[in-house]
Amino acid sequence: MQCPPSTPIPRTLTILLPTIGNMIFVAILLVLLFNTADGLLGDGDTGYHIKTGEVILATGKVPRSDIYSFITPTLKWTAHEWLSEVIMASVYQLSSLTGVVVFFAVLLAMTHWLLYVTLRTRSDDILLCTVVTLLATVTASSHWLARPHVFSMPLTLIWYFLLDRFQYDRKPTLIYLPAIMLLWVNLHGGFILGIVLLSIYLAGNLVYSFSASPTRALRHRANVKALCLTTLLTIVAGVVNPFGVEIFWFPFRVTSDRFIMDWVIEFMSPNFHQALPFKYMFVAVIAALALARRRLNLIESALLTLFSYMALYSVRHVSVFAIIVAPILLRICSGHCASLPRRLSEFYHARRKLFADLDGQLVGKLWPVIGMSIALGVPLLGAFRVSFSDKVFPVAAVEFLKREKLSGNMFNNDEFGDYLIFSAWPQYKVFTDGRSDMYGEKHGSPYLKVAGLQPGWKEILNRYDISWIFFQTKTPLSAALMEQPEWHPIYSDQVATVFVRKTSAHGHLIAKFPSVSVQTQ
Repeated sequence: MQCPPSTPIPRTLTILLPTIGNMIFVAILLVLLFNTADGLLGDGDTGYHIKTGEVILATGKVPRSDIYSFITPTLKWTAHEWLSEVIMASVYQLSSLTGVVVFFAVLLAMTHWLLYVTLRTRSDDILLCTVVTLLATVTASSHWLARPHVFSMPLTLIWYFLLDRFQYDRKPTLIYLPAIMLLWVNLHGGFILGIVLLSIYLAGNLVYSFSASPTRALRHRANVKALCLTTLLTIVAGVVNPFGVEIFWFPFRVTSDRFIMDWVIEFMSPNFHQALPFKYMFVAVIAALALARRRLNLIESALLTLFSYMALYSVRHVSVFAIIVAPILLRICSGHCASLPRRLSEFYHARRKLFADLDGQLVGKLWPVIGMSIALGVPLLGAFRVSFSDKVFPVAAVEFLKREKLSGNMFNNDEFGDYLIFSAWPQYKVFTDGRSDMYGEKHGSPYLKVAGLQPGWKEILNRYDISWIFFQTKTPLSAALMEQPEWHPIYSDQVATVFVRKTSAHGHLIAKFPSVSVQTQ
C-alpha cells in the first residue's frame, strides 16, 4: 500500500500553517499560561527564591549564611541558585508574579521544543519523534514549577546533544561545554549532571579503546583525550562561582543526607499507585528493550541504567530521566518500525514520508512569533494575573500578621515559611522553610516531631522559646493546640491558624480576639 506523493502547499499556507515543532511549542506554552498557570506557583519555594534574588540585587552580595530564620547560631547557607534567583527577582520587579510564570512557561515550552528538534536530528521518522517527544513532555510535567531547577532542563538537553554530536557524528562540539558550565554552575545544583554525563562518555570510550577493533580503538583513544581535557576545563569553569570548589561537594552532601532523602517529598521515590506518566514511559522503555534486536552500546546502557535508578529513587529526577531516555527510546523504536510486517511497514513509511514532506514545506516562523507575542503581552496588557493561591497559601493570614506585628519566635509550617519570607520578611523570621539542605536533620527533626505531635513536642517548643505558632488549620497540630490551655487562637481561616502562648507578650491580642473558630479535621 502506497500513499500518493504530497502536493505542493500554496505559499500563503506555508506561512500560515504551523509545523509540528511549532505546535509542540505553542501548545505547551498555552497550556502552561491558560490552564495550569497557578500550578507553576504550586510550591512556596518560588517565593523565597524571588526574595533572595532581591536581596542579592540590593546588596550586591550572595548570602553565605542564613538571613531568614531566627535560629542561632546562624546557619551556613549555600545559596547555589543565586543567578537563577537574580533572574527571577528581576523578572518579578518588572512584571510581578505573572511575569515570573510567563518566563518559566516560555522556558519549559522551549525545552520540549528543543527536545523535538534534537530528536529530529537523529531520525527522519517525524511521527516517532513526535510521539516520543510528547511522552517525554508529559513525563517531565510532574516537576513543572517556577523554580530554578527548570534552568537545568534545557542545559542538560543541550549538554547531552553536544556530547552525542561529538560521539556519533565526530563534531567538535566539546569546546562549548566549559562555557555552558560557567553559566550552569551559578544557576542550579543540577550542574553536576554535566560532570556525570561527561564521565559516562569518558568511561565508555575508555572501555572501547581497549576492546574495539584497532581502527576504532584509535578513534576511541582520541575521544578519551578530548573528553579528559574537556572535563578538566569544565571543572575549572565550575570553580568560578561565589563558593569556589566547595560547590562540587554540595550536590553529594544533599543526596547523601538520609534525613532529606527520607522526609522531603520531592526526594522520595515516585508513587506508582498514582496516575504518574513516568511509569508509562518507564514501562515503554522496558517493553521496547525486550523486543529490540539492536543492542544498546555501553554509553547508552550506562545512561539508561543510571537515570532510571535516579528517577526510581527520587521523583525530582523524573524530568531529567525523560530528557535523557527520550533519544535512547527513539533509537530502539526506530529499529522496531524498520522490522514491521511488510504491508504495515509500507503503510507506516508512506504516511511518515507524507507528514515529513508536508512539514518540510512549512516556513514555521509565524506561530512561534504569535506564541511569544501572547506570552509577552499577557503581563504587559494585564490579560490575566497569577498569584499564590489563597486556597493553598496563607495569603489572608499573612496580611493579618503584617497588621498585628507579632513579636517573639514563631513555629511555622515549612510551606508557610516560604510564603512568609516572600511576603513579610524582614518583619518576620521563620522557624523553617524550603531550604531543607540548610536545616538538615538537626533542625528538620524537631520540626517533624512538633508537626507530628511526637513525644517531646512541647519540650521542643519550649527549647526554641516559641511564643506563637503559624500552621495549617486542618492538621492534628492545630487540633491539639486547641486542647492546650496555654495556647490561644487569634486568627483562623480555611488555610492557616495563628496561635499565641498565653504566657507571652500577646495578652492584648487574646483580649482582642477572645474566640476564634478553628476548623480542624
